[in-house]
Amino acid sequence: MKGNKLFLLLLLLVCTAFSAMAQVTVKAEMDSIQILIGQQTGLKVSVTCDVNQHPVFPALSKRNQIVSGVEVVDVCPVDTQMLNEGKRMELSQRYIITSFDSASYYLPPMDVVVDTTHYKTNPLALVVYTVPVDTNHVDRVLHFDENGEAQLVEFHDGAKDIEAVPFSWDDWAGVVYGSLFVIVLLVLIFVMLVWLKQGNPIIRIIRHKAKLPPHQVAMKEIQRIKTERTWAAEDSKEYYTQLTETLRNYIQERYGFRAMDMTSSEIIERLMQENDETLIAELRQLFQTADLVKFAKFNTLVNENDANLVAAVNYINHTKLEVDPNAKVEEPRYTPEDIRSIGLKWVLRVLISLCIIAVLLVAVLVVLRLVDLLS
Repeated sequence: MKGNKLFLLLLLLVCTAFSAMAQVTVKAEMDSIQILIGQQTGLKVSVTCDVNQHPVFPALSKRNQIVSGVEVVDVCPVDTQMLNEGKRMELSQRYIITSFDSASYYLPPMDVVVDTTHYKTNPLALVVYTVPVDTNHVDRVLHFDENGEAQLVEFHDGAKDIEAVPFSWDDWAGVVYGSLFVIVLLVLIFVMLVWLKQGNPIIRIIRHKAKLPPHQVAMKEIQRIKTERTWAAEDSKEYYTQLTETLRNYIQERYGFRAMDMTSSEIIERLMQENDETLIAELRQLFQTADLVKFAKFNTLVNENDANLVAAVNYINHTKLEVDPNAKVEEPRYTPEDIRSIGLKWVLRVLISLCIIAVLLVAVLVVLRLVDLLS
């Protein structure tokens, strides 16, 4: 008999322990049941159950109202704490709530589902106070301490000056760098334009003017000297200087040696390789007379000057080379340097166009950013 009683007692204890282990408890609590209008407080819903059970908390989200006038501001992640060596667990869901109307609010029990069973939390109350104004101390407002007791505290200590927004390099970096980029591009565009217009031209303008034969050039110059021979008797030195320079230019172009840098005797000696003695006899006499006039102040007569002029004409007529009228005229051609300069010109034009487009785009972005910062 005693054995049966002892067995029943042990069975009752085991069932009680099992029932306790399988029990589900839910509760709700708030950080503070008294707040001012617009202040926030925390509402925590906790569930204690076995680890193999699946609780579902109230489906509240931001902007939802628990009751009219009490609004959910934020929903925190679920916090889990293990109990009884991992056999049970406590899960808690925290909601941040607020209210913008002063009143006393009744928060009804909230529904928590564990597996398929519904459980209710305990009800709560929330008191929302308006901000009272102490006419004797307008700089004090009502404040609740950690224990929920209300007290007047200083709201401000007088009027405050308007504080300037602190400078932030991150805000202005785009404006500064963009402006520098625009300045650099403008300088580059200016340099390229100046180089194209005022510097050495990229394309050299080649004017192919028909070149007269040496004898025609010489005969035109001798005709000019002959026309102005009225001063020949008065200034023989200038007369023979112009006449011999005309002959030197003709000889240099005709025979291809530097007659302008040679003396009269050197010219005659060099011409003996090209002409016979008869052809250059009068020319030798002309150069000798010219040397006497220029270096020995020798005076000549007008008829002597005319004779030397005729001698120069005779020499040119006997040694001139006539131009073949049927000769093919060679068309002017661009040199490799000219071709490279043409390509460079187009490259610079393209670069200038791209730089101008980049300047416009960056300038627009800088202005928009500047307006945004100053607005």
